[in-house]
Amino acid sequence: MNTNMHAGRTNFGQYPYSIVEGGLRHAAESANPRQNQLLASLSEPVLSRLLPHLERVEMSVGDVIYQFGSQSQHVWFPADSIVSLIYDMEDGASAEVAIVGNEGMIGVGLFMAGETMPGLATVQCAGHGYRLSARILNEEFERSTDLQHALLCYTQALIVEIAQNAVCNRHHPISKQLCRCLLLSLDRSTGNEMALTHEMIANSLGVRRECVTVAAGKLRAEGLIDYKRGHITVLDREGLEAHSCECYAVVKGTFDRLLPCRNEDHGDDAYSGGSHYQPARPGVRNGYLRAMR
Repeated sequence: MNTNMHAGRTNFGQYPYSIVEGGLRHAAESANPRQNQLLASLSEPVLSRLLPHLERVEMSVGDVIYQFGSQSQHVWFPADSIVSLIYDMEDGASAEVAIVGNEGMIGVGLFMAGETMPGLATVQCAGHGYRLSARILNEEFERSTDLQHALLCYTQALIVEIAQNAVCNRHHPISKQLCRCLLLSLDRSTGNEMALTHEMIANSLGVRRECVTVAAGKLRAEGLIDYKRGHITVLDREGLEAHSCECYAVVKGTFDRLLPCRNEDHGDDAYSGGSHYQPARPGVRNGYLRAMR
């Protein structure tokens, strides 16, 4: 596949990127689309119809999957990569509204009659994923209530994440926001170490890098995390959850409720990506679910 590279710049830094159809690179390794939990949750007949059309693609840090106003012909299902959904302001400021990892899909607007893409979707953590033609997805969406249910439940969970992130960024201190940010990234990672810089986190939260450095220093002093240039390691997940605000548990509880794992339906290798998804803290999650009823 030919890739048209352009010099792009957002507040997330200068990088070469490949525009929309421009070509996340193919990988030679064997494909296992069930590494994506949304795909793995589908019934066998639905997944078997989609499998021949899924393309395994490499996703490098800084690759732009879509940008504001662009028209995309594909949706993406990350396996062990993480994609950041970003919105820019007229004055050049930008902030992350959500992240997507192996629990979900990029391009929900394409099965909701959206002709153009909102905001910017760029790869935050490198890995691979699976690309599917929007035409194939929409044909199966019209045919299968199973796929309709899965995608609509995921979209609802994504909306909750976006809304909760907005509330958290407005009302909670940076230390709490940092905990939420790290936990959400950890849930979508395959290990305790994440390729994140203080500058990337600051841009995601819409704050100054110095504020993130101070907050991260306090977490390290308490033995919750450690970091070196370009990498953050979570040492104590439970401690990090205890320091987080309720926003993480709300988002986590929503994904747990709407997108239950169906690993038992697909064998032990269904989620070989090995994400850290765990049930949310029972007390907070149960209180949230009672409020939703």
